[in-house]
Amino acid sequence: MIRTFLRTCLTGLVACQLLMGGFALAGPKEDVAAAAMKWAGALGEDDPDKVLPFYARDAVLWGTLSPTVRSNPAALREYFVNAFKALPGLKVALGEQLIRVYGDTAVNTGYYTFSFVRDGGPRTLPARYSFTYVRQGENWMIVDHHSSAMPQPPK
Repeated sequence: MIRTFLRTCLTGLVACQLLMGGFALAGPKEDVAAAAMKWAGALGEDDPDKVLPFYARDAVLWGTLSPTVRSNPAALREYFVNAFKALPGLKVALGEQLIRVYGDTAVNTGYYTFSFVRDGGPRTLPARYSFTYVRQGENWMIVDHHSSAMPQPPK
């Protein structure tokens, strides 16, 4: 009898939590947003080897600072090595993300702001991006990353 009562109470508590939004059931859009946040956190660690695991082996990167498209792991690594040298203390803050999911493929388009130190002072670089992800097992891997500096608004 006590077991039945406790089971009923626990079931009611779980049902209330679900109805009130206490437990968030993540879907693919939330998973892609989380992958982007993890990438941003890794970028802030100033270590290419922390960033590269977010990219698929055949990923392509058209980076913010590069006139050259990168299409293999060594070239991606070189890009991040150079970016960390050129922009000491590099961090990124994600802005609005427009995420669309098509089965095991997702596109995340938005803007972010890079911050870094140059000439002894803090600097920022607003940019826009498109990430294309492919789900590999439980992970969303970047297969295409395009980024460009945000243009100045027309005057």
